Amino acid sequence: MKKEHLKIKHNKITPSTGKILISEPFLSEAWFQRSIILLTDHGEQGSMGFVINKPIDLKVNDFFDELRYIEDITLYCGGPMETNRLFYLHCLGNEIIPDSIYIGNGIYFDGSFEAVKRYLLDGNSAKGVLKFFLGYSGWEKEQLKKEIENDTWLVSSARKSLIFNTESSKMWDKALKRLGPDYFVWSICPLDPTYN
Repeated sequence: MKKEHLKIKHNKITPSTGKILISEPFLSEAWFQRSIILLTDHGEQGSMGFVINKPIDLKVNDFFDELRYIEDITLYCGGPMETNRLFYLHCLGNEIIPDSIYIGNGIYFDGSFEAVKRYLLDGNSAKGVLKFFLGYSGWEKEQLKKEIENDTWLVSSARKSLIFNTESSKMWDKALKRLGPDYFVWSICPLDPTYN
């Protein structure tokens, strides 16, 4: 199946903070292959977001002695920028994690890491409410717009259940299915476009 066979009528959703980007099936760059990115900032000067479906072999616990003896917390590759920095998304709100930035649909970005550690050390689970990333994905002014025009990304609305409660390996397919039957052909494409 060739990329030109994937031309479809674009959905009318425009990128904005709190929306997700769904990569086209043949995007070969390892960071973004079959990826879902949650946009945490989008404006005239550029965009920022996190790949939410690429877990890595490290755990958050590996980096903090005080978290060593709690349940393992999966760490995700958020993107190719600032890969030595930890970021997090959550749905706990400012009452539990002060200084968080609300990005929409009940989803928050960063906030007090001391409060995050306190929440976890009090015996609360990260599952379904917290997601941690090394690095982020970023676009300069107009860059994301051009990539969307070139069919690199589809834009869709974000749901907490997709971000925090969907198995990473199923997330890309699930996000496509939510867009309807027009995108079925994307979901059945092989990773290698030369494979028929």
